[in-house]
Amino acid sequence: MGIKSFQGARRQQNATSDQPSLTVSDYMTTDLITFTPDQTIESVMQSLIKNRISGGPVVNDKNELIGIISEGDCIKQISESRYYNMPMQDQTIEKHMAGNVETIDANMNIFDAANKFLEAKRRRFPIVENGKLIGQISQKDVLKAAMQLKGQNWK
Repeated sequence: MGIKSFQGARRQQNATSDQPSLTVSDYMTTDLITFTPDQTIESVMQSLIKNRISGGPVVNDKNELIGIISEGDCIKQISESRYYNMPMQDQTIEKHMAGNVETIDANMNIFDAANKFLEAKRRRFPIVENGKLIGQISQKDVLKAAMQLKGQNWK
């Protein structure tokens, strides 16, 4: 299983400049909780609750992004399992994850990323480099970036 600490390391800002960096890569989380397509819905729900997260990327054995699973996807499965009187224990997330995942570029300006969050109405965007998942940026990461920049840029 690819579960790691949710409170991940952040890429260090470039210390040579007085001007703070404004790219996604400076604020994204790089140590992610990931899921695999063959995990059960139940194990994903346990992980979401335990780690206090609302979803996460689904990767294959090469760490390539193949989907996203969210609380909403799990709740939909709970509802359907009751409606159709089907047990959930053996259900894997492969059929229930969002497969067509919109990503964001690590070099994108943080303000452009904020705009992308507004347009897409998403909570998080994965960051992929050379086909591999390298990080994720959330709405909360953008808020943290704004607070760090506030004292230095917004007078």
